[in-house]
Amino acid sequence: MKVWREPSGGVVIEDRIYPVTPASMTVNAGIITGEVIELKVAERVEQATGRVVSPARLTGTLRLTNTSTDRAVRLVEGRLLFIDGQGQPIELEADRPHAIVKLSTSGREWLDPGGDVTQALDAEFPVEALKASTLREIRLELSYVPSPVREQMVNFVVSIGAGQ
Repeated sequence: MKVWREPSGGVVIEDRIYPVTPASMTVNAGIITGEVIELKVAERVEQATGRVVSPARLTGTLRLTNTSTDRAVRLVEGRLLFIDGQGQPIELEADRPHAIVKLSTSGREWLDPGGDVTQALDAEFPVEALKASTLREIRLELSYVPSPVREQMVNFVVSIGAGQ
């Protein structure tokens, strides 16, 4: 555990880290492939009492590649689902938002064929899933809009000089 601050009142807050095994994996969703790496779950707790100061979050890095040779894609979003041992989703607590991952193509609207993008993954994590043997898998549902890339030729009729 890593101590990250000590406010003036003498209360020590620390990061409680839960490793995810495996910490890296490949993803494949149609023409989008990639990997999720360096996965971990962290929450911040008061050292003396164990009181949770900041709820658990899943962090890591998401790398996506458009494997198509002729279709650009617009990445919309990703939705994380946390699945228990019986194959059922583990819900987040009532006051916490859904685990949505906003996907970015580095300032471009479309991810070109063969293009890739890397971004930080940071999402809410259900407290229930921190219990031993509760979480079986994490599902990433990707939403994207494919568009065919078109190549067209345009000819310009020109002349150089005095209108010959």
